[in-house]
Amino acid sequence: MNAPADSALLDALQDSPQVSPAESALTIRRMGASTVLQVHVAVLSQAGFAAAATAFANEMARHFGAARAYVGWVEGASASIVAISGEVDFKRHANLCRIAAAAMDEAIEQGVSIVHPAAPGERPRVILAHTEVTRRGVARVATIPLVSNKRIVGAAMLMYEADASSGAGVIAGGEQLASLVAPVLELKRDAERSWPGRLWLATRALGGHLWGPGHVAFKAVTVMLLVAVVALFLWPVDYRVSAPARLEGEIQRVLVAPADGYLRDAQVKPGDAVKADQVLAELADQELEQERRRWASELAQFENGYRGALAKGDRMEYAVNLGKAESARAQLAMVDQRMGRSRIRAPFDGVVIKGDLSQMLGAPVRRGDVLLTVAPADAFRLIVEVDEREINAVALGSTGALALAALPSTTLRFEVVRITPVATARDGRNFYEVEGRISAQGAALRPGLQGVAKIAAGQRSTAWIWGHRFFDWVRLSLWSLGY
Repeated sequence: MNAPADSALLDALQDSPQVSPAESALTIRRMGASTVLQVHVAVLSQAGFAAAATAFANEMARHFGAARAYVGWVEGASASIVAISGEVDFKRHANLCRIAAAAMDEAIEQGVSIVHPAAPGERPRVILAHTEVTRRGVARVATIPLVSNKRIVGAAMLMYEADASSGAGVIAGGEQLASLVAPVLELKRDAERSWPGRLWLATRALGGHLWGPGHVAFKAVTVMLLVAVVALFLWPVDYRVSAPARLEGEIQRVLVAPADGYLRDAQVKPGDAVKADQVLAELADQELEQERRRWASELAQFENGYRGALAKGDRMEYAVNLGKAESARAQLAMVDQRMGRSRIRAPFDGVVIKGDLSQMLGAPVRRGDVLLTVAPADAFRLIVEVDEREINAVALGSTGALALAALPSTTLRFEVVRITPVATARDGRNFYEVEGRISAQGAALRPGLQGVAKIAAGQRSTAWIWGHRFFDWVRLSLWSLGY
């Protein structure tokens, strides 16, 4: 229980008939700076809170001529005795400590210093516990609340013998010392608290700012933060799965070497636009030229032979030469076909997306080696590499948006048309290839462009979007550990 300090607590008795401002000022001047400094040194020189509280009790009893001085500290809902002047063991004073703590609670709850018996004309106070203290052989008791940071954190109690008196000036001096020493005692007490205790105190202080009077700015900021947190967890927003993406030609035609040979010429490079039937590369055909000349020569020889046989009327020779001529003509046609295939031609209008043959001129190639890849220049498909942790959120027919690195200011809409059922492992991650159909084609698009695609996956709270991957990882880790 940290009761709020009365606004006039430090000079509460100055407003009562028993203490005049002049008398309080006189008492403080009599105390002097040396006395205040001496009490501070006595308290600060102690290592712990309990020793510091005991030193404060001793100084209060000595400076104000009290038989005993008690120091109580607020812990929870009430005060408890933490120090007695000249005493280390509280056991033999257990009953008096209990009553003294109750008397301190009276002063703390009322927010004023209490003297009992009170001087004539003093404002009435609740003094049930103080009356009980005086029944234990104490002539007069004075309880002074300890104030730190506008909060009452404890109380000091002075007990006087039957022949002693506690004047108003003494009370004013005690309040002066208490107001100066209480922050020091609070710092020492907080230094000894465990972290749960410090957390509880901080939470209670924030609660006091929030529910107590004043602190309008703090309350406004707290309300805004609370609204933001509620919106973070409850307000649904669009959830989109983000993943790397690339453009590919809707059709990709691979051009391979038709036969073993050598690369003689390359007329295109990746990125070049080509027309249908355009020659893209040529293989060396010297051997085919020689073979063609040989078969052409044999064809001419056989044709002359069957013409001569026809002129002589030799049917047998005519038939033999005619058959050989047909065979040579077939071989010649085959050689011409092979020579035509040595020229690699574009199958359709498009663009070369793979195959830089300019650095391979003269190099040997084997039949079936990939030379070039051609794709249409105006028909594309989108491949999105969705992480395996997000694939369940993607469905056929889902829509999305694509931003390409080459066109960051342009957003392209697409629709999911196919989800590859087999995962691909690359660069240390597993992903599924999701094929999308772009709704608008443009002249600026090129096969091979890369960017980031976002696929719509319903609505989720912002907190879920930000934290679901982490919590999924935690659940999987606990599962792998056997929990």
